[in-house]
Amino acid sequence: MENRLSQDLEHVLQHTEDLWEDMRGESIFITGGTGFVGSWLLESLLWANRRMALGVRCAVLTRDPAAFTARLPHLAFHEAVTLVAGDVRTFRFPPGSFPFVIHGAVDAREKLNRENPSAMLETIVDGTRRTLSFAETAGTQRLLLIGSGAVYGKQPPELRHVPETYPGGPDSADPLSAYAEGKRLAELLCSLHSARVGSDCLLARCFAFVGPYLPLDAHFAIGNFIGDCLDGRTVEIRGDGTPQRSYLYAADLAIWLWTILMRGQSRRPYNVGSEEAHSIADLAYIVRETLGVRQPVEIAGRPRLGVLPERYVPDTSRAGLELGLEQWIPLRESIRRTAQWHMAEVAA
Repeated sequence: MENRLSQDLEHVLQHTEDLWEDMRGESIFITGGTGFVGSWLLESLLWANRRMALGVRCAVLTRDPAAFTARLPHLAFHEAVTLVAGDVRTFRFPPGSFPFVIHGAVDAREKLNRENPSAMLETIVDGTRRTLSFAETAGTQRLLLIGSGAVYGKQPPELRHVPETYPGGPDSADPLSAYAEGKRLAELLCSLHSARVGSDCLLARCFAFVGPYLPLDAHFAIGNFIGDCLDGRTVEIRGDGTPQRSYLYAADLAIWLWTILMRGQSRRPYNVGSEEAHSIADLAYIVRETLGVRQPVEIAGRPRLGVLPERYVPDTSRAGLELGLEQWIPLRESIRRTAQWHMAEVAA
């Protein structure tokens, strides 16, 4: 069956080809391998595996193997993939040696963070502890923690791009900080583990992304806008449209994460994202124009006079200077490819 992501996966391989030899014949364990980021890691890994005859084996932790198999059978049934059923906090360790681990499992639903922040925090912390225990028994040499830019707390609006050295953090007295504080603690747990056992701990602080597999009906503004345009609905902005965001395409994201895993410096965080900022209101119009539709854009709120817009935009100069990473796919092309993939999925 033709892979509708072949153009993107070739793009990933082009920029990661020199990395894969270090993984030849090895095994990798991935938590969170069935979500947006995990699906891209699996797609790109299996593409490189076939094109370069690497012989890599991949064990993927999932809470619901049946649901994952129904959604992505070409990944679930792949001969190089083994699904491990379990909760990230309590899963049974698969046997064998796993020199590489990617820990990305977390329930990042905004609703859970709002309605049950204790469960959010416990899942992140206990899941990280369990994964680190597994890594120690599995002889893991390099572990990549897929973290979040949320660890910085609210970015000061006058700070155009937040660097890894920014000393801020979430408001620890605010229950809504559970996700961000959990991600901060996960980084610390991984770093302590690395220092104790002598393995490499790679830290990726992820911002905002767009691409195939991104839900069009969740809490991702760009996904919602694309969904509105494809379905002929009014493009709705619930806030005032002023917050500034930036978006990296999923194929570029995969390149960044594989590069950080294989070439990053241990216990040195790397921001992952785009530096090209747009307001949420401008983004809605960019999506509409890119997709060539005429639905109206409705903004529920009004900007507050004299208040600088909220920002969530990374400084990625460290990843660029140290690892040669950049944004290769422009925003409008990212939107177009995402929409085309979703339309093909509906038509299939």
